[in-house]
Amino acid sequence: MYSLENFCTSVIPSVLIGFGLGAIPFGFLLSKIFLGLDPRKIGSGNIGATNVLRTGHKYLAILTLLLDALKGWVAVFIIQKIYPSVHEVEPYIAGLSAIIGHMYTPWLRFKGGKGASTTAGALFALSWPVGLCTMFTWLITIITTRYSSLATLLGAIGMSIYAAYFGNHYLTIWCLVVAFIVALKHKDNIHRLIQGRELRIGAKQQKD
Repeated sequence: MYSLENFCTSVIPSVLIGFGLGAIPFGFLLSKIFLGLDPRKIGSGNIGATNVLRTGHKYLAILTLLLDALKGWVAVFIIQKIYPSVHEVEPYIAGLSAIIGHMYTPWLRFKGGKGASTTAGALFALSWPVGLCTMFTWLITIITTRYSSLATLLGAIGMSIYAAYFGNHYLTIWCLVVAFIVALKHKDNIHRLIQGRELRIGAKQQKD
């Protein structure tokens, strides 16, 4: 059970640190700084690596992916170091908060990315075996279909299964919650996939 003191000294800081790091809109910042472009005005209107790739600058997209993943990893890592033995749930709270911060960054009027890279970073910090299996699922799907959204969705489904095998009940619950949130953020992509209108990676950019 959490006392009010524990809540104020561990849970709230975990939320604030996670959300604060997750809210840094790297895709937007990098596109603005290096290209003078707003990624929200091209392709899907998303600030994630896939849409940054539609600018034609693959190295900028890779950097966006790595930085978005890093903020999820760092959020969990910091909390693991600050609260190594207080409770087990704080790192999961920090990871989830980072994902939500990325999806709803206050710096862009609470419109952010879809959380795939930040989820991956947080997941690797929480459990590298689950993170590795999830990344493999994502990679195989990307290579075979070139649908970023499908790869993310299958990865989200897969991580819950991998967590049940490799992880503890905290990790399994965390993965199920995150998978649900990620699926909600991809609802438009799901409709386009069903209708055959989803853009593949490398396809000519268009406004959704």
